[in-house]
Amino acid sequence: MLNSSQILETIEMVEREHLDIRTVTMGISLLSCIRENAQKTAEAVYDRVMKKAEDLVSVTLALSREYGIPIVNKRVSVTPVSLITASFPEESAEVGLALDRAAKELGIDFLGGYSALVHKGTADYEAAFLKTIPAVLAETERICSSVNVGSTRSGINIDAVRMMGELIKETANLTADRGGIGCCKLVVFCNAVEDNPFMAGAFHGVGEADTVINVGVSGPGVVQHALAACPEADLTEAAEVIKRTAFKITRAGQLIAREAALRLGARFGIVDLSLAPTPMRGDSVAHILEELGLSVVGCHGTTAALALLNDAVKKGGVMASSRVGGLSGAFIPVSEDIGMIESAENGQITLEKLEAMTCVCSVGLDMIAIPGDTPAETIAAIIADEAAIGMVNNKTTAVRVIPVPGKGVGEEVRFGGLLGRAPILPVHGGDASKFIGRGGLIPAPIHSFKN
Repeated sequence: MLNSSQILETIEMVEREHLDIRTVTMGISLLSCIRENAQKTAEAVYDRVMKKAEDLVSVTLALSREYGIPIVNKRVSVTPVSLITASFPEESAEVGLALDRAAKELGIDFLGGYSALVHKGTADYEAAFLKTIPAVLAETERICSSVNVGSTRSGINIDAVRMMGELIKETANLTADRGGIGCCKLVVFCNAVEDNPFMAGAFHGVGEADTVINVGVSGPGVVQHALAACPEADLTEAAEVIKRTAFKITRAGQLIAREAALRLGARFGIVDLSLAPTPMRGDSVAHILEELGLSVVGCHGTTAALALLNDAVKKGGVMASSRVGGLSGAFIPVSEDIGMIESAENGQITLEKLEAMTCVCSVGLDMIAIPGDTPAETIAAIIADEAAIGMVNNKTTAVRVIPVPGKGVGEEVRFGGLLGRAPILPVHGGDASKFIGRGGLIPAPIHSFKN
């Protein structure tokens, strides 16, 4: 059994090395909220979230005070909304607005689950639901949306991929006055997981318990500091250092998750042991890679260093918690990592190099700003490439790109807070519209045939 004495060493890392619990996320099933029309369903959804999550903020604040560990975000994830609005998909926005209202009143930072799962095909109600996403993201402050367009078992739904390219463009245009910020709340997945506590991709899977608590830990600064203490270590020894550090970080998450679940009357779900960076100096995954010996992130060797880091984080964390899940590993969101931001500003990292790095990181192309005039078909092709990496390698991959209206390469967009800032990266000038326009399904790989 865990107790506070087991994490005293970790607590000492809080002030010096930016250790934090990045999020406590409560997953809530909305399946019992389905009613005969949109208005009644929205009312039931609002009431359920208000009841289940009424103490989420106060409990997490109390835990933060008691254990001396900052808990940065209080979040909620819900059943994919497309499933509960199937009878009235064109009116799904009613539910989205109700969820945003509940999040505001409860003081929730973000609420995820305005989502759809279309990896093997798009039903009529799902196609209608998808069309509501841009307006909902433009009209709400805290709602996040995700769409799963592929999986290793099913292949890639190119018709859905094409549609998402168009919807990302529309979302950017509807939030043009804020730099296209709506796209920061929209992610396209392959192999989406049902217990992800991180936004914008969180949703509460239908196979989950009624109410669960998932915790996402962080601590890039802690890992960098540990590596700095052994500058002469070879890569095997460096991996061991990362493993031991990840173990300590994850123990803190395990304690917070169990206590939060107990106090909130929910089931303990998982600890996601991802290294999630921030724009703050000293809290960067990119700087960990440079601590391993790279002169700058993006140079040759970057993918290998990231592979070492990601694997060591998983190995260390999995021994520290009885339930490791979510995405778990190292995130590389460009706008949210000061090292990545500076490397991109200096032209040291490109979209193509980032794509290569996603083969070995936790997720995919994340928080990348691209020119506002990028065609929807090009965005769809970027999604297809990333989904292919996930499908073939049996891993979760994702795309969260922001075509910034009115801006081009060499300019910058600023979102503020954890969303940070990003230089506009160039995209390839070739045309993939005919490929994307073929539609259909990219078949699942041969190794998907398992039963």
